[in-house]
Amino acid sequence: MEKVNRTPFQGIVNIIRFNWHFYVLFLLLLVAGLLFTQYTLTRLMLCGAAIATLSSLVVSWYIYDHSDLYTFRWLDDMALRPCRRVVNIHAGFDETSQLLAHKYPGADLQVFDFYNPEMHTEVSIERARKRYVPYAGTKIISTAAVPLAPASADVVFLLLAAHEIRDPGERITFFKELRRCLAADGRIVVLEHLAGCT
Repeated sequence: MEKVNRTPFQGIVNIIRFNWHFYVLFLLLLVAGLLFTQYTLTRLMLCGAAIATLSSLVVSWYIYDHSDLYTFRWLDDMALRPCRRVVNIHAGFDETSQLLAHKYPGADLQVFDFYNPEMHTEVSIERARKRYVPYAGTKIISTAAVPLAPASADVVFLLLAAHEIRDPGERITFFKELRRCLAADGRIVVLEHLAGCT
């Protein structure tokens, strides 16, 4: 299988591309504030906000572009059963299925997309879906009904996607569905932002 490569700044470029409205608004406020206010405290606060925004982007670059996050080497340290039946579930933006196919070349990989524009309303996801073609064979599903037989998956990956399920009831139903699909000693691998775990 062909090696999968990410470009050096793919993560940070995607963050800015999919959330550009935040950065444009912030730049307009920063420039307007610095040009039209003479209050030192206001200027200091704007500079502090600019430093915080830049720091956030640097940290995001480190996580998404510099770390081993997308090499999946960290999976080697997990006690996963032999991964013959692999399921990858995302929320409309899939950067991981091709990487998982490369990581587990002999596995039967099924990819599901639970994005529902009426329930998952992030504009960044809509932009990402327009930019990236879905992984071949991806199926659109509901979080209430995962189309898998009971005990039919060795591992289910939910990578940087669970935070898109904002409703606690929907989240509980979804994870019950995932548990139903797992083999007796199967695993669900959830990777999330800390803010997404609340």
